[in-house]
Amino acid sequence: VQLQASGGGLVQAGGSLRLSCEASARTFSNYDMGWFRQAPGKEREFVVGIWSDGRREYLDSVKGRFTIFRDNTKKTVYLQMDTLKPEDTAIYYCAARWRTYEAMKGDNVEYWGKGTLVTVSS
Repeated sequence: VQLQASGGGLVQAGGSLRLSCEASARTFSNYDMGWFRQAPGKEREFVVGIWSDGRREYLDSVKGRFTIFRDNTKKTVYLQMDTLKPEDTAIYYCAARWRTYEAMKGDNVEYWGKGTLVTVSS
């Protein structure tokens, strides 16, 4: 499975961005999808996931500001980021794995996309 992420860029604090990730998976609907991020000097962290059954899970610091949704007909997952803060600055990575009931962690992701840089200026 190949993942193609796009949508990163530079935005002022309080602004919005939408990331997209298109997958090459034949049965996209059977995959759990997610986004991780890695800020300078920090480890990569889970941000948000959407399971094949539609369940969602968010990092506490992004709840109420970020929304993940998927369009199975387009084999694409989206991350709508609103009210961005400078601390959201990071490289964002799209992630995918065959459906499970487990929490999404870096070590149980099967496929990674190339990162897309999000920079939030203060």
